[in-house]
Amino acid sequence: MQERLSSGAVTRAQALGLALALSMGAAVSLGITRFAYALLLPPMREDLGWSYTLAGGMNTINALGYLLGALATPLLLRRQAPGTLLLGGAVLATLFMGLCGFFLDAAPLLLQRLLAGVASALVFIAGGLMAARLGALDAPRSGLLLGLYYGGTGWGICLSALLVPAVLAAAPGPHGWTWAWWALALACALATAVMVWPARVLRRLDATPAVPRPATAAQTSSVGRTFRARDFAPALAGYALFGVGYIGYMTFVVALLRAQGVGGGAVTLFYALLGLAVVLSSRIWAGLLDRSRGGQALARLNALLGVATLLPALSTAWPVALASGLLFGGVFLSVVASTTALVRHNLPPAQWAAGISAFTIVFAAGQIVGPTVVGLIADGPGGLERGLVFSACALWLGALLAWRQRALD
Repeated sequence: MQERLSSGAVTRAQALGLALALSMGAAVSLGITRFAYALLLPPMREDLGWSYTLAGGMNTINALGYLLGALATPLLLRRQAPGTLLLGGAVLATLFMGLCGFFLDAAPLLLQRLLAGVASALVFIAGGLMAARLGALDAPRSGLLLGLYYGGTGWGICLSALLVPAVLAAAPGPHGWTWAWWALALACALATAVMVWPARVLRRLDATPAVPRPATAAQTSSVGRTFRARDFAPALAGYALFGVGYIGYMTFVVALLRAQGVGGGAVTLFYALLGLAVVLSSRIWAGLLDRSRGGQALARLNALLGVATLLPALSTAWPVALASGLLFGGVFLSVVASTTALVRHNLPPAQWAAGISAFTIVFAAGQIVGPTVVGLIADGPGGLERGLVFSACALWLGALLAWRQRALD
């Protein structure tokens, strides 16, 4: 007989299935809506004559939209259930991804990337909140369930790595990259359909009185506590610098590999393996997320990410690039999961939405800075390599700040 969780409504196996289905939210909001752009940047830049600054500006404006969406999400969550927000945001993200294929001028493309960023924030925060609630039903495996959700970004990256080059190779006409946007929009639509199931189940669980169980020490210490930004200031600062540093890599690493002479097949392999490492990272770091009640997990993961970011700036050797992608993929979404775990360990469930939203806001603010600064550096004498050095330094500074975060009790 399968063990039922604290709600009495789902088994442990069903919880894993729900987390996997819910991970399609991370696949849509980050894996496809944001990170697929790295694969489209080289052909779009060549076709449209963009500078690296403008190319980076596309992800900067996307991050600005993400910040606006993050600011709006707490207000929307007061009026709508998380599942409703998740599905509504996914539908909008699908629409805006498809619209990117109908424009060639920079202004409308910037607008579509802005709106896609707003929609992706709604999806990512609502999905993260639902994953945290699912994890609360199975405390010993909460780190794994959170990791499975955030690891969904890896499925989106893998799909993008396989889909975009194939569409670019088969697309007719002079602007073949437009077909890739439409193909990605179709992928978003299919992922949205998968999310209907966890949205319905978790809405039913929220309406079902929970079976009482003994409170853990962490839960007892956080009862009645409200979220205050100053209590999490070191972690918030470290996470903002994570946003600055990681997005430069994810925006420009494919362009750097292309500039270094790496072939199309090798780039596809690199990006697909990076995405697969994201998926596997949910298991690799689950124990660390469960144990770390302060900022130690965030600090350690930021430091590792800085190493991964620096490697392709120091060497053009293919094995070094491959090691960089595997390490980066195996770490970067677990940084995001570590902040959700930090909130869950130190705040009562009623405050999780406020805590997750605050971390998402500083994350989005960092992402606004990163792509444009790296693009400006790349347009100068140092090239993309110097831009990634800047990204690595931001990540290491973020690690130092996050290390100062202590558990609240």
